[in-house]
Amino acid sequence: MPSRYADIVLPLAQPAYTFAVPDGIEVAEGQAVAVQFGPRKFYTGIVWRLHDRRPDFKRIKSICKVLYDSPLLSEKQRALWEWVASYYLCSMGEVMRCALPSLIKPSGDTEEELLHDEYRPRTEGYVSLAPELRDETRLNEVFEKLARRAPKQYEALLEIASAQEPDRIATGEIARRLLQADYAVLHTLARKGFICETEHLRTTERSGSRFRLPELTPRQTEALETLRAHYAAGRGTALLHGITGSGKTEIYIHLIAEVLARGGDVLLLVPEIALTAQLIARMERIFGSRVTAYHSKLTPHRRTETYLQLNRSEGGEFVIGARSALFLPLHRLQLIIVDEEHDASYKQTEPAPRYQARDCAVMMTKLFGCRTLLGSATPSLETWINARSGKYGKAVLTERYGAARPPRITLSDTLRAARRGERKGRFNKILLEKLGTVLERNEQAMLFQNRRGYAPYVTCTECGWTARCPHCNVTLAYHRNSGKLVCHYCGYTDRVPARCPSCKVTEIVPMGFGTEQVEQEIAALFPEARVARLDRDNVTSERAYQAIIADFEAHRTDILVGTQMITKGFDFGGVSLVGILNADNLLNSPDFRAAERAFQLMTQVAGRAGRRDDGGEVIIQTAEPGHPVIRQVAAGDYEGMVRMQLADRETFFYPPYARLTALTLRHHDPQLLRRAAEELAVRLRARFGHRLLGPSAPPVDRIRDEYLLKLLLKVENGASSQHARQILTAELERFAAIPAFKNITLLTDVDPL
Repeated sequence: MPSRYADIVLPLAQPAYTFAVPDGIEVAEGQAVAVQFGPRKFYTGIVWRLHDRRPDFKRIKSICKVLYDSPLLSEKQRALWEWVASYYLCSMGEVMRCALPSLIKPSGDTEEELLHDEYRPRTEGYVSLAPELRDETRLNEVFEKLARRAPKQYEALLEIASAQEPDRIATGEIARRLLQADYAVLHTLARKGFICETEHLRTTERSGSRFRLPELTPRQTEALETLRAHYAAGRGTALLHGITGSGKTEIYIHLIAEVLARGGDVLLLVPEIALTAQLIARMERIFGSRVTAYHSKLTPHRRTETYLQLNRSEGGEFVIGARSALFLPLHRLQLIIVDEEHDASYKQTEPAPRYQARDCAVMMTKLFGCRTLLGSATPSLETWINARSGKYGKAVLTERYGAARPPRITLSDTLRAARRGERKGRFNKILLEKLGTVLERNEQAMLFQNRRGYAPYVTCTECGWTARCPHCNVTLAYHRNSGKLVCHYCGYTDRVPARCPSCKVTEIVPMGFGTEQVEQEIAALFPEARVARLDRDNVTSERAYQAIIADFEAHRTDILVGTQMITKGFDFGGVSLVGILNADNLLNSPDFRAAERAFQLMTQVAGRAGRRDDGGEVIIQTAEPGHPVIRQVAAGDYEGMVRMQLADRETFFYPPYARLTALTLRHHDPQLLRRAAEELAVRLRARFGHRLLGPSAPPVDRIRDEYLLKLLLKVENGASSQHARQILTAELERFAAIPAFKNITLLTDVDPL
């Protein structure tokens, strides 16, 4: 009978299960193992805890096989997983599904199938001169022979010999990928005995610890010293609040270099990795091969390879990644930088765990003993109030880097322009005049419209019919390039009807406008301009995205039209004009964060203008030029926006004065859903009282043929959020046990957006 047992986490929405450890098998906590779960299925699991207490059930399955030579998770990583599962009210298995690359956790209907899919490290081909050619006389003889008879083989052999040390013929191997020679030519040389071919595990060579760091201005130096002082005083987290173009990245670089020089690891989080190619390229110019990118656009094999390489590393790693990079095995992690910490992309919405990467990074300062730096031109209100209270350290940059000046912001009234006949298509006269001037000066412009497609919806002007998704309670967006109506929630597509399907008389017309329409109209108004569009519809791959950005950076494009994708991470010296075409749709959202986000987004996109000596100009088209938030954007009054929003939040008891937990119930039967939501509301209201709101229908109350109802729990900051989560978890477990509601889907979102 086994004397050792292991609690093992599986990649399922389940708690840990106990398995027996067979005699003769050595396992450690954090190690990956293959186990059988259920009658047939085999999974990769993580050994969470080893003990000698036999479970209270008759038959105990045993671990089938130990995978990988060393544990995949350290003690600190396991602590992070436990905190994420506890705080965001999900299972450890759901954390595992998110945290580990897919190939590192294979599964199968049989053990053989699982082991067949087990990740195998990628090897790389190397070549070297054959031992007999290490004699210089013999090598020259071969050169003379190949030069006359086989010039391609001569060039390949010369390249290999030239890659050796200049003072002698070396025996070193050269990676095949570094050679210009064709693989077929190399195989021929090997067959003739002139070179040797070998295969080794692919590794990454790390450069030294001396870096060419950018010079800092006096203001940047002062901010850097302020951050160092905060960290030295014991504050694990600090905020770097710098206006757009103030040079926050230069300060990041100096802090990164200090950590790498002492052998520590650095993690730089960015909102969306596909939008930060410029940042990665810049870091590689300074830190060379130490830079490792990690994001969802990488192949599963590359993600797994990166994870295992980092797991074997002894320190000195620099990872740039999106939110999931938090879970990488950086064993000497000393610094986490969260760039654009306010960005909504740091919050995972689907699937569980619905974690906020910025908040996880702050927690990691306690779990890992590292330091965290939050950087933003427009910090979130939660971060701002933590910095004001002294919980976080704070450094400020109020001037643009070098000689660059802030852009001039002009508000353009769309209603007034329409009354005066000073509007063509979607553009006011002032914006068109500025665009013409920019093109005459051979400069560049960016136009921002936060809707993709040609139009948000199509309608019949006679009877009012509107095209709607049959599976979701939303209108279908019109995409003119593809000639289709598309649901942006479930992906449903339909043809564009020639006549109104309802009255059979009138042609339908597009209403509103998206980036596709902007691109078409601007190309018609300025036929000589080279116009490109950047949004989710025409960026189908990282290569397509890079091509659009490279063309704009090289000034092969004059005007770039885009959604939020053009607002982040860009530094284009030629951009002297930014146009925000419809500021009002950013504000007209049923969300208490709408004003804060509108300010952040408009400020960020305005910051793309005038990144060099000339400050550039920003034109904001709006039907409400007197709106407080738009006035605050024009004045660059972040503090004014904060004061106004905090006053509203305090009055209505919203973050940062309370913590929110959103509960979403889903089912295809609306009557059953309503009964379930009301039952859950009664149970929770008995425990939380007035802190519970709902049930209520969200703005989009049907998605993929399932109806939705929401409950919202507000817990004041003075109360114990941990105690509230314990009560909530217990009540949700009791609700899930009710037979009538067993098919109701219940989603829990802590700190929802």
